[in-house]
Amino acid sequence: MKTILSTLLFFLIASTSFSQSKIDKTLRKLNKESVDYIHVEALEKTENRILLDAREKKEYDVSHLENAIWVGYDTFQLDSVLQKVQNKNSEIVVYCSIGVRSENIGEELEEAGYTNVKNLYGGIFEWKNEGLPVYDSIGNTTEKIHAFNKHWGKLLTSGEKVYDK
Repeated sequence: MKTILSTLLFFLIASTSFSQSKIDKTLRKLNKESVDYIHVEALEKTENRILLDAREKKEYDVSHLENAIWVGYDTFQLDSVLQKVQNKNSEIVVYCSIGVRSENIGEELEEAGYTNVKNLYGGIFEWKNEGLPVYDSIGNTTEKIHAFNKHWGKLLTSGEKVYDK
């Protein structure tokens, strides 16, 4: 029995580490680190921040971080953010699936004069991989995460993957 529990614990830790290393590798390859990162542990402890979800609407509708404002990516409109977040010194955290699209949106916000923009390292995938809650379109907690596609979905090791709504 101890051997079985030890083996299960090993695989659980190994799969989390493997997923994290794949996210790390992917972000190093695709991002310029032009927007400061905030890690899940730090975001979880942060209050009075504004969360912006830079995924597509169908992804946001499956699940999102609590109180996140959907801003989209392909349909992103800076004017919409300017109306919702008028104080350009507000702490803003932008996220997407792992942190690639959110970096681009973060750059646009910084160019528009926002001074305290962060990119969630590992995005909603890392948030969920760490066992933290996400919410559906009516505000209930859910295990569902839109995994974007099968390739990106490999980086999500927790929750229920959804590919189309």
